[in-house]
Amino acid sequence: MANTKITSRVIADDAVTTAAIADDAITSATIANDAVGADQLASNAVVTASMADDAVTQAKIADDAVGAAQIAANALGINDLSNATVNASDPAVDTNPSGGVGSLWINSTSGEVYVCTSATTDLNSWINVGEGTGDVVPFSATGGTITNAGGYRIHTFTSSGTFTPSKTGTVDYLVIAGGGAGGGGTGGGGGAGGFRTATSFSVSAQAYSITVGAGGAAVTSAARGNAGSNSIFSTITSIGGGGGGDRNSSTSGASGGSGGGGGGSDVGNNGGGAGTSGQGNTGGSGQGGGGGSAGGGGGGAGAVGGNSNSGTYAGGAGGAGTANSYSGSSVTYAGGGGGGGHAATNGAGGAGGGGAGASNNTDNAGDGTANTGGGGGAGAGGSLYGGGAGGSGVVIIRYAYS
Repeated sequence: MANTKITSRVIADDAVTTAAIADDAITSATIANDAVGADQLASNAVVTASMADDAVTQAKIADDAVGAAQIAANALGINDLSNATVNASDPAVDTNPSGGVGSLWINSTSGEVYVCTSATTDLNSWINVGEGTGDVVPFSATGGTITNAGGYRIHTFTSSGTFTPSKTGTVDYLVIAGGGAGGGGTGGGGGAGGFRTATSFSVSAQAYSITVGAGGAAVTSAARGNAGSNSIFSTITSIGGGGGGDRNSSTSGASGGSGGGGGGSDVGNNGGGAGTSGQGNTGGSGQGGGGGSAGGGGGGAGAVGGNSNSGTYAGGAGGAGTANSYSGSSVTYAGGGGGGGHAATNGAGGAGGGGAGASNNTDNAGDGTANTGGGGGAGAGGSLYGGGAGGSGVVIIRYAYS
């Protein structure tokens, strides 16, 4: 008798369910080639839960079977890389990605890929995720007291330290040396520390030692004032201020960044010390005659020291300093110290930290202001009246940063 097979015509709809089919009863070997096509599958009939692990492999998929038309929008979860830019060159710090942090940049020439890790207008950071080197990041540095003002990052050194840039770049600097001390015994004012500043100074990724010069130590008797110490940044050296002359030794002011004022003299003039070209000015002359004398003012970064008055025995005023805004606000630095007066009138300290001179044998000479490079004021009268100390220097380095 011929075999009789059951056909779909004798099986009622829904008569055979998955519960009636033994596990693994239907395998790929029991299904004829091309028997099951898209027309035989209800929408969403085949889901990942219906497939054994590794059931679908590359060998099971015909060539060109899966094309763009078979992949639903966003099926791969990368949103078609709308946050990626393909360009023939590398990004730069001023490459501003519209997608912000997480944006990709693909260099079609080198094949390198960058991701934006910090998005600030014109100061973006792009990290090379392929090589791990060649990152594109803004210029930065460490060292000193760091502040931000006016679009600049500012490193202020009030004592010696180290400035270390992250990479090659340019900076602006202000380097001021320590001021000289005033002379004793109706002496001359101390000269201001050397004042140097410039923009677009080239630096590289290395440690730069910063030296902040101390002010000249005060003298306690009729003696020439001590010189201030130099301040140094890289190849830039500012010269310490010259000490003021003293009366009893009839000495002139010493040379320096700015020169010290000449000490008072009963018989003539004691000249002021010379300043260093591009850093400061000459100190004023000390004069006298008749019944007294007075010392000249120390030179400042912006002006020469004032001469003393031989008629009134008034001390000469310290030379004015120079204003600079690298600290974030306008500050005047490197004023000369005032000369000592034999009578009631002393020499005023120069704007920018210069100390005032003494007078009438009793007033104490003023010290130069710390971290301005101001010169110390001069003493007055006899050998017991010394001059004031010079002010310490400062180094300020800044660069554009937001």
